[in-house]
Amino acid sequence: MSPLRVARRAALVIGGILVVAALVLSVVGVSLVRRSFPQTEGEITVPGLAAKVDVLRDERGIPQIYGDSLTDIAKAQGFVHAQDRFFEMDLRRHVTSGRLSELVGEAGLETDKVVRTMGWRRVAEEELPTLDPQTRTTLQAYADGVNAYLRGRSPSQASLEYVVLGTKVDNYQIEKWTPADSIAWLKAMAWDLRGDYSNELARARLSTRVTGAQIADLFPPYDVANTPILAPDQWAPRSTPGQVSSSIPAALRSSATRASAREVADAIGSASAQDAYAAVGRALAAVPALMGRGEGIGSNSWVVGPQKSATGKPLLANDPHLAPGIPGIWYQVGLHCREKSEQCPLDVAGFSFSGVPGVVIGHNDKIAWGFTNLDPDVSDFYLEKIDGNRVQRGATFEPLQTRREVIKVAGQPDETITVRSTRHGPIMSDVLPALDDAGERSPVPPVEGQATAGQQDFAVSMAWTGLQPAKTADAIFALNVAQDFTEFRQAAKLFAVPAQNLIYADVDGHIGYQAPGQVPVRVSAFKGAPPGYWPAPGWDETYDWQGFVPFDSMPYALDPDEGFIVTANQAVTASQTPFLTTEWDYGYRSQRIRERIESATENGGTLTAAKMASIQMDSRNQFAPTLVKALLAVPLAGPGDSEDQVAFTREAQDLLRDWDYTTPADGSRAGAAAAYYNAVWANLLRLLFDDEVPEGLEADGNSRHMAAVTRLLQNPKSPWWDNRQTPGITESRDEILRQAQVEARLELTRKIGKDPDDWRWGKLHTLDLTHQVMGGDGVPGIVRSIFNRGGYEMPGGSSIVNANGWRANLGYETSWAPSMRMVVDLDSFDRSTWINQTGASGHAFNGHYDDQTEDWVEGRQHPWAFTEKAVREATDEELTLVPGS
Repeated sequence: MSPLRVARRAALVIGGILVVAALVLSVVGVSLVRRSFPQTEGEITVPGLAAKVDVLRDERGIPQIYGDSLTDIAKAQGFVHAQDRFFEMDLRRHVTSGRLSELVGEAGLETDKVVRTMGWRRVAEEELPTLDPQTRTTLQAYADGVNAYLRGRSPSQASLEYVVLGTKVDNYQIEKWTPADSIAWLKAMAWDLRGDYSNELARARLSTRVTGAQIADLFPPYDVANTPILAPDQWAPRSTPGQVSSSIPAALRSSATRASAREVADAIGSASAQDAYAAVGRALAAVPALMGRGEGIGSNSWVVGPQKSATGKPLLANDPHLAPGIPGIWYQVGLHCREKSEQCPLDVAGFSFSGVPGVVIGHNDKIAWGFTNLDPDVSDFYLEKIDGNRVQRGATFEPLQTRREVIKVAGQPDETITVRSTRHGPIMSDVLPALDDAGERSPVPPVEGQATAGQQDFAVSMAWTGLQPAKTADAIFALNVAQDFTEFRQAAKLFAVPAQNLIYADVDGHIGYQAPGQVPVRVSAFKGAPPGYWPAPGWDETYDWQGFVPFDSMPYALDPDEGFIVTANQAVTASQTPFLTTEWDYGYRSQRIRERIESATENGGTLTAAKMASIQMDSRNQFAPTLVKALLAVPLAGPGDSEDQVAFTREAQDLLRDWDYTTPADGSRAGAAAAYYNAVWANLLRLLFDDEVPEGLEADGNSRHMAAVTRLLQNPKSPWWDNRQTPGITESRDEILRQAQVEARLELTRKIGKDPDDWRWGKLHTLDLTHQVMGGDGVPGIVRSIFNRGGYEMPGGSSIVNANGWRANLGYETSWAPSMRMVVDLDSFDRSTWINQTGASGHAFNGHYDDQTEDWVEGRQHPWAFTEKAVREATDEELTLVPGS
């Protein structure tokens, strides 16, 4: 599947929605648009409440909820979430249950097949009875609140989207909300934020096309010596990882594993296995990125202790980088017990998920916390030897586990699929067939007289921690009420999937860090390569998971000597014990954040909340100095070039000579230089890598590619520099660097004008906030214009602190971005600030649909009231939910 098709699928395209939808909207007009808007003042009767609940909304519609019991507050949160975001909630539960086709028709069928195969909803239902009784009670109360809102409402009274879908889906009925609906969304979060799955498949597919040395070039080791780990004074390296062996022949020579490494290598290179990998890739791409995923996706968070804070108390900042869209992923809320007690301990505010009770990221009256993705390797692909409905296990075969799934498709007959699983997990290569993707050569030369694995029928199964019941729902509630670092760690211990970096601060002046999550313990299929680096042989139990890394072995820190902690997806520890992953983000963002903190606090300086927020908007490209130095050293004259042609390119290249490496969106000298630099980078990646990789693995320009190019610049004889698409010509490093500059100049001349002084990065690097259902291709333009917002010119970019990332293989448009920003002041919570990507409302014409977006783009944050006095002073609307039947 091409990258463009993958990107389009992520938007949940509904091909075939009729233009009559636009006519319906234009005829019924304002009354239809407004009928789903929530009541936010006065009184509403909510069955099951024990006492009244107050919902105080500020000028941006953000609710602060006050009640006398946990169940009343949970009911109210469910009611309010449904008021503002029910269609989003309904869409999420259809996706996570593998029932999208019931909502959008045939366009959701491939997604449903993949999600049903993995069984997210089945796992959620298994998980529910294992949770703490208080969590189950809270989940049920939340569901009761959602259903109280839905009672007596038609779909069109719940959200405008149902009106449009009604032209395609007849007689759609909204089902009651259940606790399992909430838990299933946590599976989607874990799916998008798991680590290494794409690289494991990529290496397997590359193994038949390029040498092991080239694969090692493309997946360079983390530079521990020059890139700080998370808290260097806490975790001195016990063993510094060197070059990871990516060469299958080298692994063969040193292999002493039970399953012959040669057998595994032959299997990986076989046509059957390559077809299976391509099929798995297509299946994974069919699941929409509800949170955002990919190597570029990450987050920033950092916390500074009292000695570096202007207030004498900690400051904590967080901005998770996720897929942009409208409505945004997060929903701001406060949950408060009127009188805090052991029976009613809630006094918390922050960012929640619509559909899930509690606050996921934020602070209570004692502590604050933030998340970034730890990104450990928590999934493995197993190559399985299949014989009919049997799978090899050791010297014998055992039956595959099978089940039938019936998928209802709106407007079409039902579809029935058979899901096959091994003891490792579901067979993902079964789900969606793919074209033969066999490469040009096997990674290991065949041995004379030895049968090759190409005669074997292979399938690929997937083991993933998210397919095992866990207690992440317990963790959310435990975080909300934790009062100190000990309770924070106890809560983190329950946070099984996705594994995250959790940073911490408290009102007593402590700062800390904890890495939670289930990380499997297993061995590699090849000596010299870490676990999970290559697909494993499913027929040999040696490579089965042997349990999980004990929580007490996971990294943590309390009050490090440095006085601050930065987590931006970089390596947490240099130690390989326990093994977490080899594929951290390569540290460009974390290094820049550290530089900014150190600069601000040198010679006794301190940080304020405003300075913390300014760091979040830093747009310096940390990799650019390395590449610009190489670019400026290259002669621009190519074979047969005239002086005018060389001067034409040099006019653009001159922008780089005095560039400060920042990437503003505007038409300043830096903005023009950023436009040219990024065009050069995109062209360089295409010329350097894309001629040798299979479709779908084109270089997107993430931090791994930056680290790879850094190493390749020092190796001018690497075969990567030669362009295979020019037979008979062997390009040099300098020639490829020259061509990238020439082609970038021509590209920008076509796109944004001939005069480089008129270029600006924001003209290329735009952001469209697209509705997941109503915003994609195949939807009439008038409908898209109702639900989408866009055309924002964005600063920053990939591996930049202001991480408005883009994929070089798809274009310059923003593919991920800070989904929110917050700075928490532990000296006075009322001096904290926050901003959301869109707004509180999911209703397209509501004033709070996108009322935070302009400030978010510009880097402005809003006051974040927390104490009841401050909340009431900021209140714009007050709604009282009262008991009744």
